[in-house]
Amino acid sequence: MKLGKVVLGALAAAVVAGAAGWFSLDKETRGLLATLPTNRDVLFWSQSQRDAAFRALDRLPFLAKARAVPASGHASPLPPGPPLALALDLDAYMAQQRSAAIVILQDGKVRLERYGLGFDRDGRWTSFSVAKSMTSTLLGAAVRDGHIRSLDDKVSDYIKEMKGSAYDDVSIRQLLTMTSGVRWNEDYGDPNSDVARFNNHQPEEGVDALVSYLRKLPRAAPPGTRWNYSTGETNLVGILLSRATGKTLASYLSEKIWSPAGMEQQATWILSRTGQEISGCCLQAATRDFARFGQFVLSGAKVGGQPIVPDDWLAQATTRQADIGRPGRGYGFQWWTYDDGSFAARGIFGQGIFIDPKRKLVIASNSDWAGGANNRVDVDAREVFYKAVQKAIDDEAAGKGKSDG
Repeated sequence: MKLGKVVLGALAAAVVAGAAGWFSLDKETRGLLATLPTNRDVLFWSQSQRDAAFRALDRLPFLAKARAVPASGHASPLPPGPPLALALDLDAYMAQQRSAAIVILQDGKVRLERYGLGFDRDGRWTSFSVAKSMTSTLLGAAVRDGHIRSLDDKVSDYIKEMKGSAYDDVSIRQLLTMTSGVRWNEDYGDPNSDVARFNNHQPEEGVDALVSYLRKLPRAAPPGTRWNYSTGETNLVGILLSRATGKTLASYLSEKIWSPAGMEQQATWILSRTGQEISGCCLQAATRDFARFGQFVLSGAKVGGQPIVPDDWLAQATTRQADIGRPGRGYGFQWWTYDDGSFAARGIFGQGIFIDPKRKLVIASNSDWAGGANNRVDVDAREVFYKAVQKAIDDEAAGKGKSDG
């Protein structure tokens, strides 16, 4: 859910560098960004700047470059279901969350679909850290495809520049679960944090900027003994994936998920300054397609009846593999887990995909939280909303059971 300058530095550049790009934009995008961000860090953009930029990052080449993921030629249907009876004021909730979109699927049917902030079903919203869970799924596909031998392989087996670093002792599994034990500080308010230092890091010639930075970090704990949230390491997973498959992440996403799962619209993936998709962040997609991804995972990540990941992958990926210090919660393979069997992808400012297998439920949401990146009020309100949706489905099932009886 956190996201630092290790990602955000690729998203924005000084306005002076983009005058020509500005005049090449379509009228809608110009209107959205009447006031451009003037610094490199989204954490310091104004609310109105975020409202505009979150729906248009891939249309702003002077802020960030992106690689396209083509729409599927056969959109997976999302048939309507009966309206969901929620025991809460949905308008008030969306206003509190500053919600751009909510799409709720239950048993594969659309039970609720609402939009706000002038956004609609045809627009794309940036995922931020929701992309982490997609990256994890692609890594599972690479294991099944034989590009990666085992999750117990060492990171330096696939990224040779990591040999001799603290990552020599780190397995891919530990990278996925954020238990590498390598020191990393993702405190956005600390000017000496790693996210701040990386933004100003000058890599060695011929070495990827992220690899160059991470391979110099010291060890803070033995591998596998401590959970520590690190967007930098998720970005390293993306580099490992590209090295192992010999493909860009956008291409592999298209091949394994976007096309076969029937995504209705093109997606785009923002690139780092070295031309690598930022795998811990920044996939732009329609909210309905985020919901389709949730449904794809809920249905076993299968194409033509065959899973694209190893048979035991989702059981591991979506259950607690690391203790995050919160009762009833944990961390899997780039998924946030709940002890009741549900799990979620989460992004900064309120992006999310919540999946509850027991209720055959998927909730895809996009927002621009007024409280900022990690405001507990917004986080807690979304958890209350998830529980209200679960209760509505349970009450509906109980009522149906009574009527059937």
